[in-house]
Amino acid sequence: MNKPLRRIAIFCGLLVLTLLLRDNWLQYVKADQLKDDPNNRRVTIARYSTPRGDIIVGGDPITGSAENGKTGLNDLKYKRTYKNGPMWAPVTGYASQAFGATQLESIEDGILTGNDDRLFFRKTLDMITGKEQQGGNVVTTLNADAQKAAFEGLKKRGGKGAVVALEPSTGKILALASYPSYDPSSFAGNTNDDAAAWKKLQKKYNPNDPMLNRALRETYPPGSTFKVVTAAAALENGKYTSADEKTDSPLPWTMPGTTTQLKNEGNIPCENATMREALRWSCNTVFGKIGSDLGNDKMLAEAKKFGFDSEQFVPIRSSASVFSDDMNQSQTALSSIGQYNTAATPLQMAMVASAVANDGKLMKPYMVDSLESSTLDPVATTKPEELSRPLSPKNAQILQDMMKTVVEKGTGTNARISGVTVGGKTGTAQHGVENSENPYAWFISYAKLPDGSSPVAVAVVVEDESANRDDISGGGLAAPIAKNVMEAVINSKK
Repeated sequence: MNKPLRRIAIFCGLLVLTLLLRDNWLQYVKADQLKDDPNNRRVTIARYSTPRGDIIVGGDPITGSAENGKTGLNDLKYKRTYKNGPMWAPVTGYASQAFGATQLESIEDGILTGNDDRLFFRKTLDMITGKEQQGGNVVTTLNADAQKAAFEGLKKRGGKGAVVALEPSTGKILALASYPSYDPSSFAGNTNDDAAAWKKLQKKYNPNDPMLNRALRETYPPGSTFKVVTAAAALENGKYTSADEKTDSPLPWTMPGTTTQLKNEGNIPCENATMREALRWSCNTVFGKIGSDLGNDKMLAEAKKFGFDSEQFVPIRSSASVFSDDMNQSQTALSSIGQYNTAATPLQMAMVASAVANDGKLMKPYMVDSLESSTLDPVATTKPEELSRPLSPKNAQILQDMMKTVVEKGTGTNARISGVTVGGKTGTAQHGVENSENPYAWFISYAKLPDGSSPVAVAVVVEDESANRDDISGGGLAAPIAKNVMEAVINSKK
C-alpha cells in the first residue's frame, strides 16, 4: 500500500474509532442525563402516555387523570385532575404538562409515574405480560375532615392565612391548609387556556400570591405564641420551677441598655405575676424579662430544640424558622415575646404545641404514610421518628397546665371544647414598619381526651388586611378555626 492510501486508511480508522467512542459515551455515560433532559420530547410523551398514580387521603384519591381533548400538542395523552384542588394544593402541589411539577407531585414523581426503581418487579412483570405501565400511589397522613375545617375556616375569614395540625404522638400531619389557594387542574394541560390560567396566578399579576404555601414557606413574627417557648426555657433552665411561683417582674420594666419601657397590652396584672397568670394575660414584661435574664444563648438553645433555625422536610421542604444569635439583652427580650427578628412558619408553631402536648417529646413531622404499587403492594412505609426533647415530662406537664388556663379563663376561651381538655396560646404579632400594618392573629393549641391521649395540636395564623385593627386578636380570629380543626380530628376518631 502506498503512503497516501495508508494515510487515508488511518484517518478513516480514527473516524470510525471516534464514532464508536462517541456512541458509547452517549449510550452509557450520558444515558441517564439525556433520559431526564426536559427538552427530550420522548420523555414528556412517555410521562403522559398513561394515567398517573394517585395521592390518597383517608382511603380516597384526591387526584386523577383524564384524557386530553384536542390540543396543540395532542401527543400527550393524559393530564392530571384534582378533586377540591384549592383545598389540597398545599399538599399535592401540581403536575402540569406545560409547567412541570411541585411538592408531592414532584417529590414522589417516580412512584406516581411508575418509573421508580423500587417498582422494578412490577415494571418487569407488566413488560412480560404486555400490560401498560401504571403508576403507584402516595398514601398521606392527612385527615380529610380536619383539612376541610381548616380550609373553610380560612376561606370564611377571608384575607390570607394558614393552618397546620399534627398528631403529637407520631408527628403525622393531619391538616395543611393555605389561603388564598389555587386549582392545579386549571393549568394541568398545555393549551392557551392553561397558559392564561398560570399567568393569572403569578405574584406579578396577583399580589395575593395564591401559589405561596403559607403553611410551610412563609415565616411570620409569632407574637405571643412564642411565649410558650420562653416559658419552656425558663422551666428547663431552672429559673422558675412551677407555674405558680411569682416571677421577678417589675412594672414598669425598662429593657437593659435602653431607656425604653416594654409595654403590655392594656391594664393587666403583670407585676411579679406567676408564669401561669403571665401566660393567661400574655404579659410582655414577664416573658421579655425572662428572655433577657436567661440571655441569648439559652433562649437560642431552647428554640433550636423546638426546631427553629432548621429547615424541615415533610417531605416538602419547609422554610427555617428564625431565632437570632448575637443579640443584646433588649433584643433578646423582644425576640422572647415573638417580635424583633423572631419568625416562624405555621408548621413550626404547630411543632411547639405538639411537643408540649406530647410530654416534651417532639416527633418529626411527616405527611406521607406509605408508598404503594399500582396493585397496592407496599413499597415504603414511614415510621415515626423522634426529633428532639425540648422539655422534660415534668416541665411539659407544667406548661400544658399553663396553656389549659389560657383556654379556660384567659385569652383563648373561643377554643374551648365540651368534654375535652384544651390548652392554647393566643398571639397578635406586630406587622410593618413601626407596627403600621394590621397585625397577624395567631393561635396554637392542643387537645387532650379523657383517657389522657392527645390526638391533635394546631397552629393557625390569619392575615386580615380588611379587618378593623382593634378587632384583630388571636383569640378572636384564629382560635375558632383551631377549635373546628381539633373537633374534626376528635370526631373522626369516634
